[in-house]
Amino acid sequence: MAEILTAQPDQQRTARTGHESEYVYLGRQPILARNGALDAYELLFRTSSDNWAQVDDDALATAQVVAHTVGGIGVSAALGPHRGYVNVGRDLLCDDIVMLLSPERFVLEVLETVTLDAPVIERIAKLRRAGFRIALDDVGELSDELARVLPHIDIVKVDFLLVDRARLPALAQAVHARGKTLLAEKVETREDYALAHELGFDFFQGYFFARPQVLSARRRDPSRESLLRVLALIAGDASLAELETELKRSPSVVMQLLRLVNSSAYGLERRIASVREAIMATGTRQIARWAQLLLYASNGGLPWRSDPLVQLAGTRSRFMELAASRLRPGDERFVDAAFMTGILSLVHVLLGDAAPADALWKLGLVAEIGDAIMHGAGPLGALLTVAEAAEEGDGERAARTAGLTHGEFAALTPAVLADINLSAAAWFAAHGNA
Repeated sequence: MAEILTAQPDQQRTARTGHESEYVYLGRQPILARNGALDAYELLFRTSSDNWAQVDDDALATAQVVAHTVGGIGVSAALGPHRGYVNVGRDLLCDDIVMLLSPERFVLEVLETVTLDAPVIERIAKLRRAGFRIALDDVGELSDELARVLPHIDIVKVDFLLVDRARLPALAQAVHARGKTLLAEKVETREDYALAHELGFDFFQGYFFARPQVLSARRRDPSRESLLRVLALIAGDASLAELETELKRSPSVVMQLLRLVNSSAYGLERRIASVREAIMATGTRQIARWAQLLLYASNGGLPWRSDPLVQLAGTRSRFMELAASRLRPGDERFVDAAFMTGILSLVHVLLGDAAPADALWKLGLVAEIGDAIMHGAGPLGALLTVAEAAEEGDGERAARTAGLTHGEFAALTPAVLADINLSAAAWFAAHGNA
């Protein structure tokens, strides 16, 4: 009997873990206005029904929050008519994946770990022009850094577990003087709420009002191979009929796509009922972003940054995109194809195939990209060869390779290649402690 009793908790935990793996989870915590009305929710990373989570990778956590909100639970179910605050680190802030979110429905909350240097400020300005509101997370003092970046953000979230109460009035006054919104977060006592209200804070969030709620929905993980085939078709400018046929082969991907396009983020007057309508309403660029996000966010898929294969694929594709834009600034199709060539050049490793030919055959890849990967053919093949040489840290050899493989590549001098290499690494690896 004792042995059975000892084993029972483990059995219960195993059963619970197996059950919870069938679901996706999302935390949300209310954000209240001064009059006590619900204004928004902060969306939080959760891995189970337990109301807490350990975040080891900010980018992966945010990718899962976005995927679960838009494709798993649904924007309407998660937010109702309200806005959602989503934490973003440097890499996601600078990634087109963020454009999956509707500026009317989501506030981008920049994590305190992000260094707000010139490239980040420039990116924030672009996102604000697109309609996004930008919040700065976990502010605890009126620092020179805060004063410098205030013109570039919309909302300052003041952490009441960090802030010095004696210095709080000066902080609130400085933020309001610049016309910015003040949000008191981690408010846990009536006294803190009264102080924040007296100082003119606009919004409030914390355990004093409500602990986060955990939402769940049954998991629908699309297969990695199907997502890659969708990306390959988009890279090859496939027809609407071809893309529709491929999507119909994968019901789980179709379910994700219909959730994406039927979410209130798109503001459509009618619901989308067919795959063809979903493709037309969403657009291939958004579908490509969505497929890449699902690859990153899948528990059984690619973890951000921690996987050397992902690091290599990410930096290679960005390197090729940047180099292509240097060579042909006005040729958007060539630039997009270069990025996709970099992503798919390692597809055989991703799928566990010994030879690239087998993996590319499964994808039915467009000849231009397939020949570049398989045979180094054409400008894309030349660019891939240059990228592989640059990865070995030999800029001189990469430049010589560029000069030998294709005439127009002479513009890729050692200095230019070094700059592109650095930019690619910074873009993917969250340069600046993101």
